[in-house]
Amino acid sequence: MRRPGFTLIEVLLSVALIGLIAGIGAVVFQQLQNRNDLDVAAATVASNERRAQALSRASDGDTTWGVRINAGAITLFQGASFASRNSAFDEVTEMSNAIIPSGFQEVVFAKLTGLPQTTGTLTLTGPNETRTITLNAQGTIQY
Repeated sequence: MRRPGFTLIEVLLSVALIGLIAGIGAVVFQQLQNRNDLDVAAATVASNERRAQALSRASDGDTTWGVRINAGAITLFQGASFASRNSAFDEVTEMSNAIIPSGFQEVVFAKLTGLPQTTGTLTLTGPNETRTITLNAQGTIQY
């Protein structure tokens, strides 16, 4: 008489298949997480640059505003430069430490006109991907 149930080989094959699917899923999830972190960082940089530009145009605090991008943080600041800023007005947004910024890392916008004092390209590099943010002389931000 045969009893109903699973053999040892069937159980081992099921466990191996579940482990294989979980391993592949973890790799895909990590790639999606890295891509998302990079997209969020690029959007945050562009948003902070637009906010600094708007605050400079409005002469908020009767001074200029700027953005500084460091590894791990994006800082919106009040003042003519990051070094001489009024740190009481800093707005710091964290970003993944896996993202490495290169290119211009600080931009200050002129009071009233909102024109940038620095133009060029900022590149955010993450694991296997990059995002580029371009700022032109008219203050247009593209990413």
